[in-house]
Amino acid sequence: MLVFHSDASLLQNPPTFFRHGRLMPHPETSERYRVLRDAVTGAGHVLHLAPDAGVASIKAVHAPDYVEFLRTAWDRRGELKNVGEELLATQFPRVGMDTRPVGLQGQLGFYLGDTSTSIRGDTWDAAYGAAQAAVALADHVGDAALKGEAATAYALCRPPGHHAYTAYGSGFCYLNNSAIAAQRLREKLGRPVAVLDIDVHHGNGTQGIFYDRADVLTISIHADTSSYFPFYCGYQGETGLGAGEGFNINMPLAHGSGNEVWLAAIRDGLDRVAGFGAAALVVALGLDASEEDPIGALKVTTDGFREAGALIASAGLPTAFVQEGGYLCEALPRNLVAFLSGVGG
Repeated sequence: MLVFHSDASLLQNPPTFFRHGRLMPHPETSERYRVLRDAVTGAGHVLHLAPDAGVASIKAVHAPDYVEFLRTAWDRRGELKNVGEELLATQFPRVGMDTRPVGLQGQLGFYLGDTSTSIRGDTWDAAYGAAQAAVALADHVGDAALKGEAATAYALCRPPGHHAYTAYGSGFCYLNNSAIAAQRLREKLGRPVAVLDIDVHHGNGTQGIFYDRADVLTISIHADTSSYFPFYCGYQGETGLGAGEGFNINMPLAHGSGNEVWLAAIRDGLDRVAGFGAAALVVALGLDASEEDPIGALKVTTDGFREAGALIASAGLPTAFVQEGGYLCEALPRNLVAFLSGVGG
């Protein structure tokens, strides 16, 4: 299987983040990229460096002012006093606080949703590189689909993206790689596409980007968010808005659910994708549903990931696999290799 990637994924490497009144080791580091890259090359998959396709596909799902903020925020750090190695928000807007401030400190809270999502000197380069991998993936799968071929390929995107909304980032995510791939496929094929998110966390950013649209079906299978990130969405009653009503599906699972429950949800999701008539499928491939993941809440085994890959492959659709979560543990590389072996690429 072709694996699209960017060396820029070695950047944006925060050592710690602020949680519960103290600094803790940051789970989203460049070591994730190294581990996953070595796993796919060791399994015989072919690495392909993503070309620079520019910002057009990024701006197709993200607001231009947000993109400009990400691109320039670090260079504006002189607006603040006593700046260290990263920029963090200290205030966040709530409902009714909708005005975009002029100053950098206010914009940090306006454009970033939590204290785990910081701006560093190389944040933009890393996020931009991951987005280019998603674009290259979509182009490969889409071009094959136009020839009548149900191609599959994988993008090793890091940092991840599915918590990034149109105009703000959160949960370690800056640019929504899965949404970028889905929109690119939608434009290339001229037909509806679907996103199936199997990360342990709800794909809230992807939901938000497509929530009022009928041409992109979004499905998220995730741990119940009533006491788990992202907390404020991911519930079954969120089904879309306006033209998008009925085209957003959330499948929250009880914490501790294992293979049987998770795989049943994937089968259900694939049935809905088939009923929708998607021309192509984007899979937001979180590996943090693993029983060994350090911040996970489900109990999926390596065999479960292998079976999930086989299930998704059996749908017979042109499929773009976009790396989302999955954090450092012994099972992480093993689960990726098992999933891709299930796909059969």
